[in-house]
Amino acid sequence: MMVGFRTLLFKEVLRFWKVSFQTVAAPVLTAMLYLMIFSHVLEAHAQVHGVPYGAFLIPGLIMMSALQNAFANSSSSLIQSKVTGSVVFVLLPPISYVEFFLAYVLAAVLRGLMVALGVLLVTIWFALPTVVAPLWVLLFIVLGGGIMGALGMIAGIWADKFDQLAAFQNFLVMPLTMLSGVFYSIHSLPEFWQQVSRFNPVFYMIDGFRFGFFGVSDVPPESSLAVVGTSFLLVSAVTLALLRSGYKLRS
Repeated sequence: MMVGFRTLLFKEVLRFWKVSFQTVAAPVLTAMLYLMIFSHVLEAHAQVHGVPYGAFLIPGLIMMSALQNAFANSSSSLIQSKVTGSVVFVLLPPISYVEFFLAYVLAAVLRGLMVALGVLLVTIWFALPTVVAPLWVLLFIVLGGGIMGALGMIAGIWADKFDQLAAFQNFLVMPLTMLSGVFYSIHSLPEFWQQVSRFNPVFYMIDGFRFGFFGVSDVPPESSLAVVGTSFLLVSAVTLALLRSGYKLRS
């Protein structure tokens, strides 16, 4: 039962794991460099919600790295398959569009979780994290990875070449993740930009995830969960509709 789903999931996990030095180790190194630079500059000058700045930064970096890599996993897999023509070998077998969706999104979530674990392990030397609500941590990182994995599928389906995918990532995904409160509390922003930040769904992913570590957040975690859960349902619905129609895959 669901042999196609299991096979496709295995293929997607194996695809990124065989180049794990690039897909897992490199993002971990990038996050560590962010931590070393920003904490060195600001650690002695800032606290956020009563938390030392370096410690405050760690959950944001973990989540940002997980989200960016979940997006990269599904989007790069689809665009590579389309450009090389190998997508036909996925479409010909009797795999339903729901299985297709689940395999790609779960593989994206798994890569995001592996990168998150790597970032957590290399940052322990800096500040041993306290996790006051582990269920919130797990819930937000899985839902966030699911959203970005599904968004990556949309980008991979829409794009016809790598340049278009790069534009999608550089002009949408990067701004959403970098301007989501990873490096700051939105309460430190002017009122106008605080309100703008509240329209960024990634802000709620970061804020809810950070709540799981420190028990403090810019907005109530229940509100963040509602936004993140709704975003997951909406992005998933769009992705499933595209897969069902065969848009730019079967035509």
